[in-house]
Amino acid sequence: MIEKRILEIFKEITCIPRESGHEEAMTAYLLDWAEKRGLAAKRDEIGNVCITREAAPGKENVPTLVLQSHQDMVCEKNEGVQHDFTKDPIRYLEQDGWLIAPDTTLGADDGIGIAASLALLESELALPKLECIFTISEETGMDGAEAMQEGFFTGKTLINLDSEDEGQMFIGCAGGVTTEAVYHFDNEEIREGYSRLKLSISGALGGHSGDDINKGRANTVLLMLRFLYRVRDSIQLIKINGGGKHNAIARECVAAVATKDVEALKAEFEAFGEAVKKEFRQSDPGLVFESKQPCHPCAHKPMASHQACRIIASLLACPHGVISMSQDIKDFVETSTNLASVKTDFESNTILVCTSQRSSTDSECDFIADKVEAALSLGGAEVKHMNRYPGWRPNVDSDILRQCVASYKKLFGQEPLVLAIHAGLECGLFLEKFPGLDMISFGPTLRGVHAPGEKLDLLSLEKFARHLEDVVLNFK
Repeated sequence: MIEKRILEIFKEITCIPRESGHEEAMTAYLLDWAEKRGLAAKRDEIGNVCITREAAPGKENVPTLVLQSHQDMVCEKNEGVQHDFTKDPIRYLEQDGWLIAPDTTLGADDGIGIAASLALLESELALPKLECIFTISEETGMDGAEAMQEGFFTGKTLINLDSEDEGQMFIGCAGGVTTEAVYHFDNEEIREGYSRLKLSISGALGGHSGDDINKGRANTVLLMLRFLYRVRDSIQLIKINGGGKHNAIARECVAAVATKDVEALKAEFEAFGEAVKKEFRQSDPGLVFESKQPCHPCAHKPMASHQACRIIASLLACPHGVISMSQDIKDFVETSTNLASVKTDFESNTILVCTSQRSSTDSECDFIADKVEAALSLGGAEVKHMNRYPGWRPNVDSDILRQCVASYKKLFGQEPLVLAIHAGLECGLFLEKFPGLDMISFGPTLRGVHAPGEKLDLLSLEKFARHLEDVVLNFK
């Protein structure tokens, strides 16, 4: 059984810095790992790695099997937590059957996929030829898969190890695009009799903007915009900062304003917070609303009020959440959009906005991206779309699907669920670059990915390891 070894390797990986775009240490680890075990390995120009294990005696005539995972992780931490993702190991603990990083992301997405591939590569099992692919920057734009050149791997069957629900076999995924915007603003003086006030919303659960977008979780940027719009005529906006990664639901947001009646605004913010906490009492029971006057004078002037009002209205109008459900698959999200982050840059007098759109239908993806652009551009923003990636159309006649389902039934006495996923997977890009590739995606159960508190279900890891080992061992 490779389950114990997968966990050991994953714990090694938690010590390696691997934020998207900065996977150099992870790439070096993989190449060194292969060299120490006498396995052929190569790195392409962008940083993708392929490690090859030749077929065991008696398995020479079995087709080559490709195992694929991504090197990078989403690096998020709770406000106030001292953690440097460029050098600090992930701090984790085992609790109630879970491996959890309480204050940061864990990186099981997709460190577990990497560890599973390495555990099989070094095992003494009689396996067919394996090509294990480790791509870079999946989380920020699937850059590695996008740049991969023909011939980097030769296998015609691929298992993607980047899914997050044990017992579910994924054979399709959404495509998507990132939409960014820039608002420019002028400054004005603080009005006579006005004082500064800091407003903050925290404690939201956040989560993956694909997997968790249908769970009705609070987006703190959107909540702050709701309040700012209500009080726009009685404040001057100085800044708004909230959210983080494009594929994570915003968990925290801070705004600085100036107002004539500080106590009245504080009371209104408190009342707003109490009402909102009732809205999200199930999904986000830890929401916190705070307002306080800054301890130190702020050097930044407010935004020109006519521009601030237009920007607030434009951002509030920007859609967020589920846009449509699939007409073909019950309870499956077809199209969604995530208002991911809003950041004020005082050096350039701009507000920078990041959103991401996902859909299983290209035309709907175009539509929701256009709708986001319309809302932002009406507020005067400069808008651009980037990092477009294709969806992966399900193939119910897949041979690897048949083998994986049969293996699961044999091992556990039940049918796995066969699904498509609303999150983006690199499979869509692989299919575009390598037509005819037969693919499936599965993995152990993860929760809270892309947010602090991300955790791995250890019991599901055992089942995942048994299933993967059986599929690879008996692949034909």
